[in-house]
Amino acid sequence: MFVDEPVFDTVLRGMVLAAAALLWVTMLIRMNGLRSLSKMSNFDFVMTIALGSLVASAAVSTEWKAFVQALAAMASLFAVQWTMNQLRMKWPRFRALVQNRPVVLVRDGVFQEDAMHDTRVTRADLFEKLRASNVSDISNVRAVILETTGDVSVVQGEKLDRDLLEGVDRPAQEKHERSD
Repeated sequence: MFVDEPVFDTVLRGMVLAAAALLWVTMLIRMNGLRSLSKMSNFDFVMTIALGSLVASAAVSTEWKAFVQALAAMASLFAVQWTMNQLRMKWPRFRALVQNRPVVLVRDGVFQEDAMHDTRVTRADLFEKLRASNVSDISNVRAVILETTGDVSVVQGEKLDRDLLEGVDRPAQEKHERSD
């Protein structure tokens, strides 16, 4: 692509194309905004993974056609993400269709077994996350929430502001208590 010497061309091609792909991604992020790689939804998470794969494809391209195709695919991902975010903000039903809801796995120190079963999370998984969050007494844990991106949030303290659970699937028992 650049020079006749195969080894030198391979090294030069990898360096130049990788740098060009990263500059292209940086420009797309600047155009699309900070939310581009935020992982705030499951779609954002998939976008980030796909973008990394396309950068790698661009960096190892052996023809200009493949390189340009990877750059076009990156731009397309950003366009689809922008469109999805606009639709999610405009229509709550669309948001409900394409985005998972966070789920409470521990509430006031009590494991929510049904929610854990539904999300395929074990006690061992949760104990690992609790230790990583420096929890020394599970009774001080107000909530452990499996977020839409797969991240786990651990909320500790004296009380839990109900607004923090807006949009979160609550355990069946709590739903029943709130309807009484």
